[in-house]
Amino acid sequence: MDQYLTVNVVTPDGLVYDHHAAIVVARTTAGELGILPKHAPIIVPLTIDEVRVKRTDSDTHVDWIAVNGGIMEVRDNVVSIVADSAERERDIDVSRAERAKQRAERQIAEAKEKEDTNELKRATVALHRAINRIKVSKHS
Repeated sequence: MDQYLTVNVVTPDGLVYDHHAAIVVARTTAGELGILPKHAPIIVPLTIDEVRVKRTDSDTHVDWIAVNGGIMEVRDNVVSIVADSAERERDIDVSRAERAKQRAERQIAEAKEKEDTNELKRATVALHRAINRIKVSKHS
């Protein structure tokens, strides 16, 4: 039988994704990482970015998942991603993400005006998450 990966994405709200894959590509804090079957065991921190999963059922079937950081563990052909939040491209509410982007941009402007570095950091993360969700939604 051909080798494949089992991919699970889990958040505090439960299982977001569970499929077989030929390859998984995710952005770690050290850069982009591609995982193929028989990959050595590894645990890495993820950034706010998209995770690409090339499914085994078709050469052209790719799933995209917006992941807001977290960790990825690879062991025995199982890729487990644990994140604060994650959404598949088809599940993203684009208008909600656009509103979150606008809200974060306003908060950034206000934080810069007040020179509030903590609020600026929080708003910048919120903006990055919203932009990531919008970007991933465009793959559907």
